[in-house]
Amino acid sequence: MPQFFTNKRLIILLGSIIILVALIGFSLRDRANITWPEKFVKDVTGFGQNIVSKPAGAVEEFFDDVRRLRNTYEENEKLRVHLAELAQLESDVARLEKDNAELRKVLEKEESLSDYEPVQATVIARNPDRWYELITIDQGESNGIEPDMAVMTADGLVGKVKSTSKFTSTVQLLSAHDAQNRVSALIQADTAVYGLIEGYDEEKKMLKMTKIPSDSKVKKGQSVITSGLGGVFPKGLVIGKVTDLVPDEFGLTQTALVQPAASFYDLEHVMVSKRAMTKVLPEEEDRQQVVIEEEGP
Repeated sequence: MPQFFTNKRLIILLGSIIILVALIGFSLRDRANITWPEKFVKDVTGFGQNIVSKPAGAVEEFFDDVRRLRNTYEENEKLRVHLAELAQLESDVARLEKDNAELRKVLEKEESLSDYEPVQATVIARNPDRWYELITIDQGESNGIEPDMAVMTADGLVGKVKSTSKFTSTVQLLSAHDAQNRVSALIQADTAVYGLIEGYDEEKKMLKMTKIPSDSKVKKGQSVITSGLGGVFPKGLVIGKVTDLVPDEFGLTQTALVQPAASFYDLEHVMVSKRAMTKVLPEEEDRQQVVIEEEGP
């Protein structure tokens, strides 16, 4: 009896293998139609794959979105850093372009300065409360700078050295309110017209040129330069142009409003005229005034 059941199981196993091989061979043939069991199996398999693939695809898409979001955040951080660097770079470029233009003008100006040695200097300090009065430059006694030397930009005269230390100097601007802050000047007309630059109109941003004889023919737009008569400033430094002419209350002289050639507001690079000069003593100021009037028309 046990031997019979053992042989029966073997026969069933061999029969199943034969049927399976036959089915495989049958399913591999090229047929126009498939059998209903195959259809059933394919439908069940496809349905199961569809059920599994959609959640799996959703999960995969979710993780892809998270990964892309993380990458986007990292890219935004990098772009933000680059934008900050770009802003700084643009600022540096603008500053360097401005410095380059100013220094080019300074170099061009140096070629025509034959009567004195120009010393280049940089503004290193400026008091906001006295913005239009004083500046500090990085050249001092060790560079041969002395009080009363003229200070200018490539555009024109801005002031004079007021005091010096070993390595720095304080410059008094033409726009400073100081009774002793005078510049002997002349207007380039058909006949030279002499006067003094003294005072500054803050509202109009104009220099005042006083002591102009009442009969002098002065026109708007005429250039104003240093006369060299004061013994401090070299002759021929550009100061500005006449914009208006006002008679004084007694009608004896006139005062011209002069548009400065150089800006007193934005100063970075200046030149100091290093030259042998005759310093004007306080008691000589009245005589200087007489000289100016005598050499006038």
